[in-house]
Amino acid sequence: MSENPSDHITRYSVMPIPPVDAQTELFDAGAVRFGVEYRLLDDAIAAANQLAAASGEREAGAGFDDRGVSLHVFGRARDGDEFLEYLRFDCFDEDPHYHYVSWRDHANEMLHLDPVADGDPLSWALDRIRTRLPQMLARAGAPEVAARVDARQVEAVLPKVSEAAWRARYHHDDRAVREQALGKEAGEGRRR
Repeated sequence: MSENPSDHITRYSVMPIPPVDAQTELFDAGAVRFGVEYRLLDDAIAAANQLAAASGEREAGAGFDDRGVSLHVFGRARDGDEFLEYLRFDCFDEDPHYHYVSWRDHANEMLHLDPVADGDPLSWALDRIRTRLPQMLARAGAPEVAARVDARQVEAVLPKVSEAAWRARYHHDDRAVREQALGKEAGEGRRR
């Protein structure tokens, strides 16, 4: 048994693959914006996004082959109108996990979920957004965003986020998702 409580954290010295705008449905809630995206992650998509070359941080020979709903949490940057992603919940089939994204360090930490203990990753992630969002934003290095979170605005938009997430899980086009992930089509996500 490990005595280090951070053994469940994988640290990357690169930013996570950004959301594919054409596949991401956006929901505004004041200081934060939520994105719902169905993602595929394989070796070709990882290579196209330079994740495969993340300084050998992944085990040799370990390939990417996973898919699922990603919930992105963006916060308005201090100096302007730009929204930056601070949290991501990858509710993947094989390796569900979530990310704390540090813009200060241009890095991210990935924490693995245990579906046996935590239950369905998508349900777990939606519950964390509802009950722990300010604390998680602060942990991600965005205390100023956390301080501006309005729980009423988050609660008002969460039913729409949840509906979009469950719809994405069961009604998606793998071919279109893959093509857009490889092509990184520009454009802004669909807002609700």
